[in-house]
Amino acid sequence: MSVTTSSVRPGLLGGVGWRALNALQLLFTLTWTSVLICFALLLLVLCGGRRHLPLRMASRVWAPGLLGGAGARLDLEGFEAIDFSRPYIVVANHQSMIDICALFRALPMPMRFVLKQELARVPFVGAYARAMGMVFIERQSARAAARRVHDAAAIFYEGHSLCAFPEGTRSRDGRVGAFKGGVFKLAIETGIPILPIAIEGSGFVLPAAGFKVRPGRIRLRVGTPIATTGLQPGDRQQLARRSQQVIIDLQRHGQSMDCPPPRP
Repeated sequence: MSVTTSSVRPGLLGGVGWRALNALQLLFTLTWTSVLICFALLLLVLCGGRRHLPLRMASRVWAPGLLGGAGARLDLEGFEAIDFSRPYIVVANHQSMIDICALFRALPMPMRFVLKQELARVPFVGAYARAMGMVFIERQSARAAARRVHDAAAIFYEGHSLCAFPEGTRSRDGRVGAFKGGVFKLAIETGIPILPIAIEGSGFVLPAAGFKVRPGRIRLRVGTPIATTGLQPGDRQQLARRSQQVIIDLQRHGQSMDCPPPRP
């Protein structure tokens, strides 16, 4: 399934042209995000504090706009086989900030993200994330992070899902790092299944460092949900390792597909 299409080919612009285009893309990103955050917060008030519609706005308007502005094509594999009428704890590898747009666009249910605490201080973004019930964690404090994630259990009673990047940071070489156990402890305690998703190509479209955007394909490949009922709290590291391996295997499954062209 293909959701958006790339509109600019890498070979058409020189270095100066790319810098000018990226400057315009950054301006568009900031403006688009600020305007839609204002609309989402207004919609939240009009809906009496119910977050379903504002969160769907992120999926149907905000994310497609930013993906289109980046010239990103989103390819989805395996999503037709998933029952999205139930909540999940979505875990994905992390290559780029555009991963959040890709997941918002791909997943057809209201979803909250586990975000690093620093984003709470970003103008507009922090206010929006707090209003939407996103979960902020302090990476330097494992105990505080675990408590914040545990408090997020109420999300599932609303029928919403929670999405986390268990590596805790963006990969700069595309390899999947070790998964931290916080969200897996929550999965075991609540019995919510893990939905593993492998992301490829996002680090090419928008690398972890800087704002050097290039058009390209972002592929999301979803695995079979991993049941957590019957597991004990002491099993969380084993569950984390299993989820990491599933995502690595999903990536390997797609290695025979076309690779992105060299970056200009």
